[in-house]
Amino acid sequence: MLACFGSAVAAEPVQLIDTHIHYSHDAWDMLPPAQAIKVLRKAGLKQAFVSSSSDDGTQLLYGQAPDLIVPVLRPYRKRGELSTWFKDPTVVDMIADRLAKNTYAGIGEFHIFGDDANRPVMKSVVQLARKYGIFLHAHSDAAAVINIFKQNPQARVLWAHSGFAEPDEIGEMLTRFPNLRADLAFRNDHATSDSVDPDWRQLFLAHPDRIMIGTDTYAPERWYYVVEHADWTRAWLKDLPGDLAEKIAWKNAQALADWALKK
Repeated sequence: MLACFGSAVAAEPVQLIDTHIHYSHDAWDMLPPAQAIKVLRKAGLKQAFVSSSSDDGTQLLYGQAPDLIVPVLRPYRKRGELSTWFKDPTVVDMIADRLAKNTYAGIGEFHIFGDDANRPVMKSVVQLARKYGIFLHAHSDAAAVINIFKQNPQARVLWAHSGFAEPDEIGEMLTRFPNLRADLAFRNDHATSDSVDPDWRQLFLAHPDRIMIGTDTYAPERWYYVVEHADWTRAWLKDLPGDLAEKIAWKNAQALADWALKK
């Protein structure tokens, strides 16, 4: 019988890996790097996948705490590029240059939808991820995810926000693509503070190795929510069998990071 997640030693907070943290340029003055690291540690995070607009923010945090930060390379140099980056060929040069100089576990989070995933810039990003053996963190609809896997069936994709899809569609996608993972960032429909929604529970049980947690600090003010989100996550995870809860809490993310960083 699977142990109850809440049976862990009470004095030790449940380990979490947050797979969806941004530290973009408009957060740096409000929350200097040392303070941002304190927030992540106060939340009791084992690690945090961090990407930023620009990537300098990620590098600032990684320099402060390489044990905590899993660097992910975002293709945005500043705010306002969400709908234009995949039309700009200079983005490919920027990504290639950064990948050659620094260590990253993935490329993203980027926004791409439908057939835009077949544009030359996105195709180049898919090929760079293949070259470096790292994952793609895609804020996408199902159509774009399908197009990415058509380009590289061996790609590893972390589906940001689980595509804001319903559990049945998420399940269909996870079944169809064995290398697809999904994060729960900026979602609260899967659980209350003390119970998991039945449809989501069915999804979690069907794909125990494929779901990860995330906060999404897309705006500076979201950093104030990191600790609260971690506490809420620990609360609803107690409603799952222990082994499953640990996988969603951190083990699935750890496995993805270890694969990408060749550990």
